[in-house]
Amino acid sequence: MRHFTIHHDGVTLPVSRGGRGRPLVLCPGLNSTQADLHELTGLLRRDHDVVTFDLRGHGLASAAGRYGFDAFLSDLAAVPAGLDLPSAPLLVGYSLGADLVVHHASARPGSVAGLVLIDGANPLPEPFITEADLADFRAMAQDLAARHGAGPAAGAAHRVALTAQDIHALNLEMDVVRSGILDRYRKIDCPVTMIMSTSIAGDGTEGRAPRHNRLWRAGVERLLRDRPRISASWLDADHRLPFTHAADIARIIRNAHPPSREPTS
Repeated sequence: MRHFTIHHDGVTLPVSRGGRGRPLVLCPGLNSTQADLHELTGLLRRDHDVVTFDLRGHGLASAAGRYGFDAFLSDLAAVPAGLDLPSAPLLVGYSLGADLVVHHASARPGSVAGLVLIDGANPLPEPFITEADLADFRAMAQDLAARHGAGPAAGAAHRVALTAQDIHALNLEMDVVRSGILDRYRKIDCPVTMIMSTSIAGDGTEGRAPRHNRLWRAGVERLLRDRPRISASWLDADHRLPFTHAADIARIIRNAHPPSREPTS
């Protein structure tokens, strides 16, 4: 294992690299860190030269003055640019990280070997957050900020510096990003694998969960009609699937993108 930092745009990003085989860059999502994804990372390192990192304001990365989608996208771009990878990497993104890797790959034809999208980058046919959902999402943002902001018992590697306002604003921005992400898919020239949860909003039968779960599936079905060569797998899980179904995710990745014998740089 190697640990180092990348400096860009006034922030410091901690990077970890280990394993052997084809290069793979794993991008966490909003309110998740590379330390949170340790089980999945360990499984992927059996077959890949895995690079993990923290987005600004997450884990051991420094805080920043801005936390919009474009700022996080610049963090992702800085990681492979700052490494001496032996070949184009497989990019794996979770939640917000999935949207980031789609945007990154669509802007850089030929630079990515493949994409794996874990419960994100969904071209939703309508906004996920309606006026009726705003109060619930504000409350969720406040809860997330309170739970992660002070540094949980596991330590600073799991902390998140974003405020409740930052988290809520980014959730609203993601609806806008995903409304146009179908055009991004049309510019991608590498294989794409989706691993999606059947119950992103939980398995409740009342409140917002049924609509959000239907909308999540409808977005993927919309994408597959437009881009039938994309493969999609569904796991009987909620949005925490990297933490509850890491072995299933690693197996799907291994089958969709068979390991190579490429040596680690």
